[in-house]
Amino acid sequence: MEFKDKDAIYLQIAAYVSENILLGKWLPDEKIPSTRDLAVELEVNPNTVIRSYEFLQSQEVVVNKRGLGLFVAPDGPQKVKAYRKQRFIQQQLPDFFRNIYLLDIDIKDLEDMYKEYTAGLAQPKADENK
Repeated sequence: MEFKDKDAIYLQIAAYVSENILLGKWLPDEKIPSTRDLAVELEVNPNTVIRSYEFLQSQEVVVNKRGLGLFVAPDGPQKVKAYRKQRFIQQQLPDFFRNIYLLDIDIKDLEDMYKEYTAGLAQPKADENK
């Protein structure tokens, strides 16, 4: 994982965990990697992973099962989507709208590009089921 300067590392790790949940790599009620395991995998300090996990617990994305570890909450994927959608709308969408306005990009062209992009994403999933 390559970290960016824009966000705190613990938030980037939380985004990484959230993405794994949204992609279905870590399913609801499934155990997620331990603090130590994820820290080794991402080559970060375990305290940073702890902070990420605490953030995700406060968002009710993951839950602590005492003595067993952290698990994806039953409604974890929905919580991740709601949080990321709100953050996207507040932080990224205004810049996006400004850019399409300044660059005079037609909404119809964007719609076509989006459909092409999502069609490409759907293709590998169909191949995985074979």
